[in-house]
Amino acid sequence: MDDARGLRGTVRTRDGWAVRHAIVTVTDLAGRQAARIQAGEDGRFAGDPLPAGTYTAIVTAMGYQPAASTLIVPSSGTADLGALTLARAGGAALPPPGPWTIDPVHSSVTAVAQHLGLSSVRGRFGAFEGRIEIAAEVERSRVTARIDAASIDTGNKMRDDHLRSADFLNVDVHPVIEYEGEGLTALGPDRWTVHGRLSMNGHTRPVDLDLTYLGTGPDPWGGVRAAFRATAELRRAEFGIRYSQIVEAGVNAVGESLRVELEIQAAQGETLPPT
Repeated sequence: MDDARGLRGTVRTRDGWAVRHAIVTVTDLAGRQAARIQAGEDGRFAGDPLPAGTYTAIVTAMGYQPAASTLIVPSSGTADLGALTLARAGGAALPPPGPWTIDPVHSSVTAVAQHLGLSSVRGRFGAFEGRIEIAAEVERSRVTARIDAASIDTGNKMRDDHLRSADFLNVDVHPVIEYEGEGLTALGPDRWTVHGRLSMNGHTRPVDLDLTYLGTGPDPWGGVRAAFRATAELRRAEFGIRYSQIVEAGVNAVGESLRVELEIQAAQGETLPPT
């Protein structure tokens, strides 16, 4: 196959990302298939020359809406289709690649624990920071976050002091909770699993986040914001938190599992804009 004399082009998203392994099907005016070409990892494709004439090029890829365009092949058999654009099938357009800085003022990190087997107690961490690195291949994106363990706030000082003690977070010895996410797996148009590791109370364990991407938009300071929602389930014993006061009814005062709820807004760039 001679790329200089055949069909060639690139399949991209609206944001300019390569669509890997897209299929380009070329049909003649009678609807007969004249060529079928698969794009590579970089979204580029190349095929053999075609007889001169008018054709239809149909581009398909899993997770994207198909697109069709008219293709006119001259007598040389050479045709450069240029950049063919596909829109995602459902969901919002993905954020542009590069660094994004988590804005703690417009984000929240909440932990929910069961109390007495009946109701839930919610605690919010007031101090944290983080960074998201969106990769050109979104599955390779990364996230890092650091949380001030002592900033836990459940609305009750006595309970908060106990949570900061050695019975729970042991903040005097382990003042920072850290999370490192090192890859994503798609679950749907706007849902992903973030694969990562959580370090808390001197223990590091694998923890996956169930992530929902909420979209991007401009902010009042001339920048771009992206929003995410994520949840995770932790077993506190895996992080060395084994406190379990028994009440008279024989019920643990604190549940064994902990639900983490994240509402994240991130600003595009290495730092947050002045506000």
